Amino acid sequence: MSEETMRAMAYETYGGTEVLAESRLPVPKVAPGEVLVRVKYASVNPVDWKIMAGGLDALMDVVYPVVPGWDVAGTVERVGIDVPEYAVGDEVIAYARKDYVHGGTFAEFVNVPVRALAAKPASLDWKQAAGLPLAGLTAYQLLTRLGTGKEDTVLVHGASGGVGSLGVQIARALGARVIGTASPRNHDRLRELGCEPVAYGEGLADRVRELAPDGVSVVADFVGGVLDVTRAVLADGGRHASIADHTVLGAGGQWMWVRPVASDLAELGRLADSGLLTVPVAETFPLAELAAAFELSQAGHTAGKIVIEV
Repeated sequence: MSEETMRAMAYETYGGTEVLAESRLPVPKVAPGEVLVRVKYASVNPVDWKIMAGGLDALMDVVYPVVPGWDVAGTVERVGIDVPEYAVGDEVIAYARKDYVHGGTFAEFVNVPVRALAAKPASLDWKQAAGLPLAGLTAYQLLTRLGTGKEDTVLVHGASGGVGSLGVQIARALGARVIGTASPRNHDRLRELGCEPVAYGEGLADRVRELAPDGVSVVADFVGGVLDVTRAVLADGGRHASIADHTVLGAGGQWMWVRPVASDLAELGRLADSGLLTVPVAETFPLAELAAAFELSQAGHTAGKIVIEV
């Protein structure tokens, strides 16, 4: 059988967006416990271009050429041996992180371990579905690890970003009151999500204390560099965690990174289909314009997810 190939965006060395090139690569093999997904949409996360720049070289092995991308929404093209849960044609989503950096989602096909896969939520369109896994899991795992519930007042640092806007909705779904930091132009949108917005910058801790005089019981840091504010507003016995600042470990907080967990992803789908969670999509780019999508992500001003149409 002649080797099948596919379109993909790939790079052969660490660098900036100039190292990305449209390529023809072999369609991935499908190992036992995996499925091959035909990609409809993939979404951009800052980790994609950070890895490309060498930022995770100390953590993860790299096998070139690298196809970046960890978020995907698409249909099952093939199933590996011992995958009774899925059939060809099933609509699925995944945070498709592997144990090493190589075959990602900015391609026509990606092989995904079943441990990372869940059914696509019916209530989300394909673009929204592609934007859910990594950002949604990040927010969900941080908030649940902190035991967030009905008695809590949660402060979300970076509430209007890709992770933060999902974190606001998940915290609300868990029953908490939510205060979120964002620039004023995003405050109306945050109010629609059930959040009490505050402007970040000078005097932030005072503004949070005005809304929560006794302090907040949970702080979810999705931006980094805000530990002083967290300490100033956290109530006695409060819990806090960050995805962006390991120094929280020295202040009684948790530093965490997202894990591919199918059951957590399925729960996010259930929240979406219950009307408790929607995914804001900011921009859509074709596959060939991935470099432009990365540059927009690097600028850091989009309110919502950047998705790639494959």
